[in-house]
Amino acid sequence: MKSVLALLSLLALPVMAAEPTLYGRYEYIGVADLDQTFKAKMDTGALTASLSAKDIERFKRDGEDWVRFRLATKDADGKVYEHKVARISKIKSRADEDEDGEAPDPAKRPVVELELCLGDVKRTVEVNLTDRSSFNYPLLIGAKALREFGAAVNPARRFTAGKPEC
Repeated sequence: MKSVLALLSLLALPVMAAEPTLYGRYEYIGVADLDQTFKAKMDTGALTASLSAKDIERFKRDGEDWVRFRLATKDADGKVYEHKVARISKIKSRADEDEDGEAPDPAKRPVVELELCLGDVKRTVEVNLTDRSSFNYPLLIGAKALREFGAAVNPARRFTAGKPEC
């Protein structure tokens, strides 16, 4: 009877989640689907990841939604990429609010699933496509992707994971 109670008390212990891996505010991220490595901003304030793209064109292939785009980065070679659309993201911007505090209709962005590599960890992550060429970092990693990587961010650190090794 004592052994049964001891076993039950062990089962009642809370399950400890794995400690998150600590990364810097900026990290190198490999994107296998694009054969590219980007400097990325790790942004806990953003929900989804965003990749800098231009000439974004949605189209149908075999009855499914697809998107065609080019990278909007300093060293982009103009190559055209095509990916199946996972969903359409509606992005609200606080910067666009008018004096009455009312925001315009949210921007609709195509979202694709890309295989990302951070350090030696590889995950498939939803990434929305938008022109980020006016920003310093062409790839933004939001809270959903950070959770996928089991990541915590120390804003005082930079590039702690080194170059991707996936």
